Amino acid sequence: MDFSGFIDIFVSFAQSHPVLAIVLALCLLLLLYRRPKLFLGVLLLTVFLAGIYYMITSLASTTSERKKGLLSEEEKQTDSNR
Repeated sequence: MDFSGFIDIFVSFAQSHPVLAIVLALCLLLLLYRRPKLFLGVLLLTVFLAGIYYMITSLASTTSERKKGLLSEEEKQTDSNR
């Protein structure tokens, strides 16, 4: 999954739940106005966790594709041995 996939997820969520998206945006703006240090900390933590999530999903998808390829190779070898 690439970065545009994450953006698509957020946009589709905001389109399907507009009230919740507006409330979350207002809470973030209020947090930015009242406590900028806390907002920056929350923002950095969110970006860090999103990066870790991206790495895990990209590694998992690569591993599952490789596993499927190995299984199909093994099936071809067993079929040719029969």
